[in-house]
Amino acid sequence: MLKRLITAGMGAGVALVMLTGCVPVQPMQDPPNRPDTTSVSLDGKRIKEGGDLKMALSSEPDKLDPTTSSSLYTRYVMQTMCQKLYDIDAQGEIVPQLATALPKSEAGGKRVTIPVRTDAKFADGTAFNGEAVKTTLERGINLKSSKRKSELGPITKITASSDAVVIDFEKPYAPFTAALADRAGMIMSPKALADQGEDFSNNPVCVGPFKFVERIPQTSIKVERDPLYYDAQNVHLDSVTYQIMTDANIRAANIRSQDVQVADTISPQDIDALQKEGIGTLQVGSLGYQGVTVNIGNQDGVGQPAEQIDSPMAKDVRVRRAFAKAIDRPALTNAVFNGWYEPACSFMPAKSPFSSPAAQQCVEHDPEGAKKLLKEAGVSLPMKIEIKVSNAQDTLRYAQALQAQIKDAGFDLKVTPMEYTALLDAQDKGDFDLIYLGWSGRIDPNDNSAKFFQTGAGNNYAGVSDGKLDELFDRAASLVDDKQRSVTYGQIVERLNEVLPTVYLYRQRNLTAYTNEVSGIDVYADGVVHLSNAAFVEDDA
Repeated sequence: MLKRLITAGMGAGVALVMLTGCVPVQPMQDPPNRPDTTSVSLDGKRIKEGGDLKMALSSEPDKLDPTTSSSLYTRYVMQTMCQKLYDIDAQGEIVPQLATALPKSEAGGKRVTIPVRTDAKFADGTAFNGEAVKTTLERGINLKSSKRKSELGPITKITASSDAVVIDFEKPYAPFTAALADRAGMIMSPKALADQGEDFSNNPVCVGPFKFVERIPQTSIKVERDPLYYDAQNVHLDSVTYQIMTDANIRAANIRSQDVQVADTISPQDIDALQKEGIGTLQVGSLGYQGVTVNIGNQDGVGQPAEQIDSPMAKDVRVRRAFAKAIDRPALTNAVFNGWYEPACSFMPAKSPFSSPAAQQCVEHDPEGAKKLLKEAGVSLPMKIEIKVSNAQDTLRYAQALQAQIKDAGFDLKVTPMEYTALLDAQDKGDFDLIYLGWSGRIDPNDNSAKFFQTGAGNNYAGVSDGKLDELFDRAASLVDDKQRSVTYGQIVERLNEVLPTVYLYRQRNLTAYTNEVSGIDVYADGVVHLSNAAFVEDDA
């Protein structure tokens, strides 16, 4: 029986129409068994010192500011010049970078001490120390436009010395270390922040093997070797130039001609042919996902109080559930991506240590059931709705296949392609009904979920405010036992399958191509291509 409920905790009058009882779900199929290849090593190679490595970047990065950026492609560029307190390795383990050891926890997890390097300098010559870390973390908490605030947790106080920083929390916050292995942990020069303020992105200054040189919008970003870097002897390139090439065919052509030496996000349409031609490829399963977000309450921009959007999809969860039921994920994913990607139904990768059967459940494919739900919701068929998507070929190919597939379930889907940075802007502003975008993923499930769905979170593009979700996210973040966290994330997925602010579609493999003239390249499960220790090498043929 259907029953209308007003969800507890909805902000600014936003109401969700809920279904009582269990949501029909089906288990996802096992992902394809493809071995990961994460690195092309320098071991045994004769290094040619110097040179400018050119990398084809599949989308334009947004602002080069760790506090405010939200693009994966910004992370590609920033990792060469803005090191973090922590990083992840090929096994997905957190390892120190600007910190010298993993955090020491005290007071039942409410106080964390992080020792930091004393041998590092920022690219502007000023000293890296605990005070600089404090400045960056406080900017992440206090800057109005910050995307990092929800990632950093319930911090009450930060104190610093030259070689350490101490963070006090209102309550234990388990995802904190993982957050510092991403943009929240990229430490910026206090002098540059004071001089530039919110214009920091125009000339970012951090600690890293390379430093910023110039940006030509929609064309390229160049970084050059920083002689002040503490490990400069292991930096082999003079510079790296990231060339923006949004067309997958152009990226493939440029890697074939060796006009670029590295190219990210190779299309599944091209990868088999490139491998046969002797082009090197790195591949690793993703921690992230691609999905469709529904604008439920993002009327005034992300981070603002939720206000109910006046559309059937936003107001009635039966319509969102009908949309989810209309999609045959395995059929679409295999047909569009030649079996290289895997269908996904939640933010939780199956291989995550926090996964569980509950976290892998999926709204069942049932087009007739979808049409029935639309009729029950009083929607005139076919239901017309617009989806905004990236203008990348693979994305358009999937969107058009989706458009055709869900027609039989009663949907008339209009596909509107946009340039990537314009799409991100529309997402921030809430200028969409449906938006098809992805998330590259993080090792802690909190950063793949809470920041998108907790009330007021920095990436809550759907504008959802749900009291039960908020409670579950708070509980998961405060638990120190991984098994208990796993159970709670399973409950979160179950709740998301009831509320449906995002309909998950598939999980990519991170496919990166490289020529045989370069080595020292790494690609890990967070999707970032690492070039810090890359080098041109002698051809032994």
